[in-house]
Amino acid sequence: MPDFSLSDALAEAYASAPAAEVVLHTLEFRHGAFPSPVRVVRDRQDFTATLEATAPANPGESVTFVALGFDFALPTAERATVSEIEITLDNAAAELMPYLDLAAQSEDLIEVTYRPYLASDPSGPQTDPPVTMTVMAASADVFRVRARAGFADLANRRFPSEIYDGERFPGLAA
Repeated sequence: MPDFSLSDALAEAYASAPAAEVVLHTLEFRHGAFPSPVRVVRDRQDFTATLEATAPANPGESVTFVALGFDFALPTAERATVSEIEITLDNAAAELMPYLDLAAQSEDLIEVTYRPYLASDPSGPQTDPPVTMTVMAASADVFRVRARAGFADLANRRFPSEIYDGERFPGLAA
């Protein structure tokens, strides 16, 4: 199934796999208790790039993604399954544990946004809009941090989602 959210440049890079073009995968973790978003890039050196104009934090600004080894797989586009990704961040426990501790003290969930960039074009992410998911579970040990993220479960959401009662809608009261 084609992905129409990819830019033409990224689609061409994936199709032809030119040796000179490198796709940099970035993740941004956001939570109300974090002093600022945590941004990482899967590379050996930090990467400075411009966020999209509709970004939830620092829209349109140039930000730095910190180099960190991580692995993930994008969610599948199957109808029968809930789209989830498993993110594994290696040697990140010392950097991320304070943030996970802050998030654990709150009822709010951590949001994670995936943005692919071309190394030759840091002017903006190569997907529009970027994929944003909610972290459902996270665990950490001295070697790695693991997180499972997914989209909202729309299939089990109540419909209609608004409750119509006599107090807010007096026309319904007899």
